[in-house]
Amino acid sequence: MGRQEEVGSVSRPEHRPGVAELDSSGHIRHGTPVFRRTNLALFAAGVATFGLLYCTQPLMPEFSRDYGVSAATSALSLSLTTGVLAVAMLFAGGVSDAVGRKTVMTASLLSSAVLVLLTALVPDWTMLLVLRALLGITLSGLPAVAMTYLSEEMHPESIGLGMGLYISGNAIGGMGGRLVAGVLADFVGWRWGVATVGLIGLVSGLVFWRSLPPSRHHVRHPLQLRTLVGRFALAFRDAGLPWLFAEGFLLLGAFVTVYNYIGYRLLAPPYNLGQAIVGAIFSVYLIGTFSSAWMGHLAGKLGRRKVLWTAFALMLLGVGLTVLRPLPLIVLGIVAVTFGFFGGHSIASSWVGRRAGNAKAQASSMYLFAYYMGSSLAGAGGGVFYASHGWNGVASFVAILVLAGLLVAWRLYFLPPLPGPPSPGTEPPIPQ
Repeated sequence: MGRQEEVGSVSRPEHRPGVAELDSSGHIRHGTPVFRRTNLALFAAGVATFGLLYCTQPLMPEFSRDYGVSAATSALSLSLTTGVLAVAMLFAGGVSDAVGRKTVMTASLLSSAVLVLLTALVPDWTMLLVLRALLGITLSGLPAVAMTYLSEEMHPESIGLGMGLYISGNAIGGMGGRLVAGVLADFVGWRWGVATVGLIGLVSGLVFWRSLPPSRHHVRHPLQLRTLVGRFALAFRDAGLPWLFAEGFLLLGAFVTVYNYIGYRLLAPPYNLGQAIVGAIFSVYLIGTFSSAWMGHLAGKLGRRKVLWTAFALMLLGVGLTVLRPLPLIVLGIVAVTFGFFGGHSIASSWVGRRAGNAKAQASSMYLFAYYMGSSLAGAGGGVFYASHGWNGVASFVAILVLAGLLVAWRLYFLPPLPGPPSPGTEPPIPQ
């Protein structure tokens, strides 16, 4: 008989993928058909999730023109989503404990795609923001649960590769959503761009539903709020984890602020670039697929405390370059900010996994909470500086965030290391 999964007092057999495809403990190993299906599903999920989330970022100048709103108000189309997402992710893992991993992730993807399709149809700015806030709730079911699913179902020797492929889907989705929406906005209007991203998300959700094997190692249990809060409290007893949460806030806050408002500068004189060209500039996002792996490997060789500060230093250099007038230097500055951000995120998130001990799920959730709150608060706050001082005001604000990150990295440099070597397969980077 198949492995039994308990649901309250009811037990039922769960579908078993081909037994020959799994190891003796029932875990998924690389090189097997079930591994390929799992990674196809999670790659598609990463593409959909971050495409749906970030597709409005290059469209903020379009929103300002169509709805007559300021840059700061236009930024709410992303900041509101990430703020709601940050809070909802704290509870999504607990819901998946009670309902089931695949069920929550599938519902998350399909409902999010439908919301984005509806966003392309609304004529009212308030209604657009309502849909984007709801998107933060629906999207929370995937990033918060995907890591847990991989850690439960993958063999330790295969989880690194599996997580790497999922992260690649995240990066491609984040870039693709920006690129598709931004380029199509120039030729057929922003609504068609958003609708196209929504259709891609819907197809990706169906691929995910058809390809992902059901959980074999998850036993459902009821959601208990008091127990959940107690587990989160454990994450703050470590001397380093709160500082790493702060780094997540500062990293994504600085990165998103640059991407939120650089389009306004490049569409205006003296550059007067088209929306398609500005959208194409967002393709530098792909550099993150290299920098996260390269800086993560470098940190593994030299030590995280010795490498983390270089990510912030590179971001600071990049912000300085964006203040200069020549367009090639501005683009180079965006590249430097992107490279430093992904490298810093890879180092900080894996460090969370190392220091969290038995509270990995809660520490990861708190890191992601701080991470997305940085996007929400700093991303919206940058609009105030843009309104008062233009791009130089935004760059100054981002520089303050990055300098704060450097100070925290300096504090972490003197953090007493944990005893013993890290456990293999337990430190995958937390996806954005």
